[in-house]
Amino acid sequence: MKQAPPRQNLTAPIRRIRFAYVALFFCFWTGIIGLRLVWLQVVRHGHYVHTAALQQQSGFLVAPRRGLLYDRNLRELAMTVSVDSVFAIPSELGDNKESAAELLAEIVHADPADSFTSKQQMLARFNASHGFAWVARKLDPETITRVRELNLKGVYFQKEFKRFYPNGDLAAQVLGYVGTDDNGLGGLELRFDDEMHGAPGHMITALDAKRHVLGSDEIQPMPGENLVLSIDANIQYIAERALDAQVEKMKALHGTVVVQDPHTGQILALAISPRFNPNDQRHMDASVLTNLAVSDVYEPGSTFKLVTYSAALDGAGVEPTDIVDCQGGAMTMYGRTLHDDHSDHFGRVTVQYALEHSSDVGAAKMALKLGSQKFYDYVKGFGFGDRSGIELPSETRGLLRTPKRWGATSILSIAIGQEIGVTPVQLVTMVSAIANGGVYMPPHVLLESTDQMKGDPRLLPTAFRPSNQLPEKLPEGAHRVISELTSAKMRAMMQGIIVEGTGSKAALNGYSAAGKTGTANKVDQATHTYSHTKLVASFAGFAPVSNPAISVAVVIDNPTAGGAASHYGGTTSAPVFADVAQQVLEYLGVPHDQPLKAKKGLQVAVKDAGAGDAPSDSGADVGAMLADVSNLPSDDPLRSVAGPSVAATEPVSQVHKVVAKPQGVMALFPAKVLAAFHAGGGSNSILNDGESAKADAPRAVSPVQRSDSGGYVVDAGQQVAVPSFAGAGLRAVVVQAGQAGLRIQPMGSGLAREQAPAAGTMVPTGTEVVVHFSR
Repeated sequence: MKQAPPRQNLTAPIRRIRFAYVALFFCFWTGIIGLRLVWLQVVRHGHYVHTAALQQQSGFLVAPRRGLLYDRNLRELAMTVSVDSVFAIPSELGDNKESAAELLAEIVHADPADSFTSKQQMLARFNASHGFAWVARKLDPETITRVRELNLKGVYFQKEFKRFYPNGDLAAQVLGYVGTDDNGLGGLELRFDDEMHGAPGHMITALDAKRHVLGSDEIQPMPGENLVLSIDANIQYIAERALDAQVEKMKALHGTVVVQDPHTGQILALAISPRFNPNDQRHMDASVLTNLAVSDVYEPGSTFKLVTYSAALDGAGVEPTDIVDCQGGAMTMYGRTLHDDHSDHFGRVTVQYALEHSSDVGAAKMALKLGSQKFYDYVKGFGFGDRSGIELPSETRGLLRTPKRWGATSILSIAIGQEIGVTPVQLVTMVSAIANGGVYMPPHVLLESTDQMKGDPRLLPTAFRPSNQLPEKLPEGAHRVISELTSAKMRAMMQGIIVEGTGSKAALNGYSAAGKTGTANKVDQATHTYSHTKLVASFAGFAPVSNPAISVAVVIDNPTAGGAASHYGGTTSAPVFADVAQQVLEYLGVPHDQPLKAKKGLQVAVKDAGAGDAPSDSGADVGAMLADVSNLPSDDPLRSVAGPSVAATEPVSQVHKVVAKPQGVMALFPAKVLAAFHAGGGSNSILNDGESAKADAPRAVSPVQRSDSGGYVVDAGQQVAVPSFAGAGLRAVVVQAGQAGLRIQPMGSGLAREQAPAAGTMVPTGTEVVVHFSR
């Protein structure tokens, strides 16, 4: 059989190499496209989403409601109100940008100093953007109404928050102010800007291809925290009004008043004059924006002698009735002569008398009793040379060199308040430590931070109620500086300064008061020497004496009106203390501890109260103190200027032969105790150069007549002898004192170990006796 021919292949043979090339090409092409897609959709995804949003949406931040500032009674000191702002979409204005800018500027550009709303600036913003441009922000309702009446295409309105201070310039330097974007620019507004600012929201507007607005979406902002301050708006107003009147009367550069609760450290008022209105930022004077109470320093002068005497009583065993030799008003050490006032030639006087009449020699000897290191430790203990931690920005630590950097006579200078720079807040906190029983309490201006609003039952006012007790748990930074007994002795000595010494114009009506005057020569920045014409007058004290309710520090810079004698602390600052303390104590309802007098009855026997406080240059090392600025931390405000605005004091003393009788706890120590002591030949003196203790009786002794038999006769009048409480319990002491017509201030617990005044001292009926108990 014949075999069939093979079947023919009708298709052309496939060349495998060619197929491979084609397949490889398509794979490569697919890979390129895939990589491109990855690049566009993954790597560049964010960029194109952002670009699309710019083309399709227009958005801007919506400021949150800034937190409120309350005083301790929940009175609004700074609040946020809703106002309208005007913005434009330049693309919708088209060719009418210039005419729109002109029409809008005629309405919103009311203040020539506001360049933001001028026609030129507005037109520049319109030309620089297509989607959004501000016209004017945070306008008043009348202006907004006029803009609405224009009915301009492309002009819209946006609700914003505006900071408003309902009390105008009240506590301006404490509160601070904010900028247009609600950023804190000073005071508490700056210090707590992050907490009070809140989280901003967003306003997003959708646009079509022709840039027409299709709609908008708003993400609500989160409000900031509210702050409750220790400030009492009423006390703040009292302090500012009294300070303003005195600064104006004395034609002073500026002044500061700080009112503090001595038992908690809370600042009840911090007044500075002149002030600024935070509601009117465009017309603020930059020279008054600084909070001088924490950012500026001055040499405290005689007010610093409170530290010197407290340290001597507590650390060197000195007693108010001890004798100090003032050497006729001059002492020389290492070639430097320290002078009292030219009219004061004190000899051997009591320590209390030396403080009452502001003897520089007496203060210097108190410091010498301690020694440099121990004296320095007490100065640091009172808070000087360190930041207090108060919740205010730009606080300085002041100027205080370590003993290793002191000169040979620096201890003399620091004892009288020279070669050291302090702030008014440091000064009032030191006085509070003496007033509250000897415990340093850090100053505070903030009570709490909360998200609760006024009206919320969880947020309650914290009205100030004076207390004579320290907190059971002391806050961080609190520590004991001097003992309770030393504190009691200092309170009595400071009361004598007002009753008999240089602070007579600080006397109150119906209240006992204690304090210390100071007058400071300002330092000439160019020559680093003391100016003889520019002074700083100060006064620091508290009231009432037995149960202090408030401490007050008054500092007035460069008073110029009147004669030179009227520029001293006793005549310039002491009256401000009296005015503020009198009104505040009555406002707080503090019971009177002294009889009320008619106004004319307030005149005291001491004349020319400020005369014993006149400054004089005694050769302090000013240059060394100013050089200490370079050792301050980099963020200290004193480093931002050429040198600190410091002042120095050479307080001098003037004693008068006829003085009123003291009424404090130590009232009659000199009359009874010292008279009998010296009559018996005893000695308890702080002498210089080994002088004998058999010198004449101290000039500080209250009027005592000598009897025909040679003894001393004291006019007791309505006075009683202080019983001896040694070894008795509290109940027995109270009963025994009550029978004698005396009051008791107990300290500690257990059995009576010490008392002031001492047993046998003749005191007026009703006098308070400090008794220290221990186990």
